[in-house]
Amino acid sequence: MFYDKSKIDKGHLLYNNKALFALLVPVIVEQLLNSFMGMADTMMVSNVGSAALSAVSLVDSINTLVIQIFSAMAAGAAIICSQYLGSGNEKESNKAAGQIVFTVFAISLGLMVVCLIFRIPLLRIIFGKVEPDVMSNSLVYFFITVLSYPFIALFDAGSAFFRADGNSRFPMIVSVVSNVMNIVGNAILIFGFDMGIMGAAISTLVSRIFCMAVVFYALRKPRQKIVVTNYHKIRPEMPFIHKILAISIPSGIENGMFQFGKLAIQSTVSAMGTAAIAAQAMTNILEMLNGIFGIGVGIGLMTVVGQCIGAGRKEEAKYYIVKLSVVAEVGVLVSCLLMCLGTLPVTRIAGMEPVSADLCLHMMIAITCVKPIVWVLSFVPAYGMRAAGDVRFSMVTSSITMWCCRVALCIFMVKTFHMGPMAVWIGMFADWSIRGIVFSIRFASGRWLGKKVI
Repeated sequence: MFYDKSKIDKGHLLYNNKALFALLVPVIVEQLLNSFMGMADTMMVSNVGSAALSAVSLVDSINTLVIQIFSAMAAGAAIICSQYLGSGNEKESNKAAGQIVFTVFAISLGLMVVCLIFRIPLLRIIFGKVEPDVMSNSLVYFFITVLSYPFIALFDAGSAFFRADGNSRFPMIVSVVSNVMNIVGNAILIFGFDMGIMGAAISTLVSRIFCMAVVFYALRKPRQKIVVTNYHKIRPEMPFIHKILAISIPSGIENGMFQFGKLAIQSTVSAMGTAAIAAQAMTNILEMLNGIFGIGVGIGLMTVVGQCIGAGRKEEAKYYIVKLSVVAEVGVLVSCLLMCLGTLPVTRIAGMEPVSADLCLHMMIAITCVKPIVWVLSFVPAYGMRAAGDVRFSMVTSSITMWCCRVALCIFMVKTFHMGPMAVWIGMFADWSIRGIVFSIRFASGRWLGKKVI
């Protein structure tokens, strides 16, 4: 058995079913709405022209990588603060929050300055020779969105503080309002004032400033366990910063490797022709949607396990990992079936060519057959083990399987057997399967519980 039932008192759990529901649902809803708002944002920019859409797509490949780094830092914040709260040490949790704010702000500000100074050579090195219209639009969009780096980084950290305390509803509300502001701002600036891609970038910047300001205003009020005030008095304390970086750096590397892997796969698919590119693009969107439930459960699990570890309730941490993995399994299965059933209607509404639509349907059928079997074990338990501080193992395992399976195996099948975009998903299935086996063995061994964060 994965945990000792005799050591679990279900009458005195840190989170009962109602509390788990209150924690997980807002996170899942936030992830889902963010995805839909992102698609709506892309559709509005597409009306500006192909050069603008290409520019946004290219620049967002850089922005996504940066945001993944900020997400990793936020994950480190959630783990450290939730463990302190679980141990009942609110004073240290607040001190850690102050150091997290300092560290996140310093790193994001430095990254912003570097990107602003080197934006022209950076875009030319990464994207090579592109059409002049695309490059000019890219420079405008990149310049303005880079200014938002400190704001999105601080929002992620502030949201992590609330989630560490079990309050996922407030960050969800702020995120939803911010996304709506972004969409409305796009409509006004792009179509009302004819500002084109500059309007889209300004709207993104304003919405990110808004969400950061709201979250940090709320953190000043003493109604929650983590309170952050007197920013000017925060001074760097290296022991805390080392703890933050020890969690954040491996997670950031892991997230960054995934993004680089996606870019490598994207270049392989680009050589397959327009039908394959369109089919793969739509399949990526649908597969992302059918995984949102599981990712939301994983993010919520980090808070739960972090508090359990801080409270010294290791068997309870195991219990929640098993319990929420089952919940995620049910959600992923239902999501996959719904997305598979919706593939044909979606491809028709999108006006895809029959060849592309057929390719997309075949890939979605394969994903629906395989993903519910192997995906959950390759992702959800890892969220829980990271919350206990086992981040390096996750980074090494995920990076190796991603490069060997997702990238190398995919390229091998394409170059050797001349396979189409299905090669991408065969590589993905291999990655999920191997990672699921490795993480299951790691979880059963209990070695992940030997790590120390606080």
